[in-house]
Amino acid sequence: MRAMVLRAPGGPLRPEELPVPEPGSGEVLVRVRACGVCRTDLHVVDGELREPKLPLVVGHQIVGVVERVGEGVERFSPGDRVGVPWLGRTCGRCRYCRTGRENLCGEARFTGYQLDGGFAEYARADARFCLPVPEGYPDLQAAPLLCAGLIGYRALRMAGDAERLGLYGFGASAHIILQVARHQGRRVFAFTRDGDEEAQRFARRLGAEWAGGSGQRPPEELDAAIIFAPVGALVPLALRAVARGGTVVCAGIHMSDIPSFPYELLWGERQLRSVANLTRRDGEEFLALAPEVPVRTEVRPYPLEGANQALDDLRSGRLTGAAVLVVGR
Repeated sequence: MRAMVLRAPGGPLRPEELPVPEPGSGEVLVRVRACGVCRTDLHVVDGELREPKLPLVVGHQIVGVVERVGEGVERFSPGDRVGVPWLGRTCGRCRYCRTGRENLCGEARFTGYQLDGGFAEYARADARFCLPVPEGYPDLQAAPLLCAGLIGYRALRMAGDAERLGLYGFGASAHIILQVARHQGRRVFAFTRDGDEEAQRFARRLGAEWAGGSGQRPPEELDAAIIFAPVGALVPLALRAVARGGTVVCAGIHMSDIPSFPYELLWGERQLRSVANLTRRDGEEFLALAPEVPVRTEVRPYPLEGANQALDDLRSGRLTGAAVLVVGR
């Protein structure tokens, strides 16, 4: 099979021919049709997440068709369309797994990081952690739902019932969650890179009440803010923008160092919290909600061999919406 392979962090992905994997007990072999390109992929490739399996096939927003099933798999059959998300496996035994917090499992393994992912024509996955893809979403439009959507949805839940919601970093996740937030009756304020007027117009077109640079103050106080950009310097800015009792949610798996800030920014019962990974329940809930909104993902397609270009476009901020690799049909 064709695959784009990471041999060493900091280097480019290399096109290679690899054997098609065999599904083991409890696993499915998925023929990949599309795979979203996520900022977490960028953190893996650039060496900011430091525990990858090497060599590695990156990619964790996989949409494809079950080709074969391993022993004991009853949930899916050949021909079923499935999604494979970031959370690829957990122990199922620890206190986190037993209390509905499997996203915090110390033995969790992640697709495209410790398990080979979807920048290839085939991927092997634990059937228990695959998700049925909602009908009505073409493969390319469904792919961003599997991480940008799922992580954004978990972050939105952590923001509570905030009416005035700020989104810092207007990329793949924010453009999805803005639609969900508007569906829920919230008022959304979008923060982009300073001077990125294209992204600001995009946010307003999707329903943002206000859009400006991340260094600007919104026209009124926020009840909560979600930071999608991996920039620690945004934390004090977001705390300054939220009202007393407000919440700032850091949604990324990696962020640059947070600078020191005066206690007065946190005082007033403001909360600062992170979101770690996702649970299967998050996936089931969000993929049921997305067609109701309905969420419409805006994507830029790339061929499989264009993965390095997609990552570079994401790294440089040249993307509007989400990048998706077109792998097969």
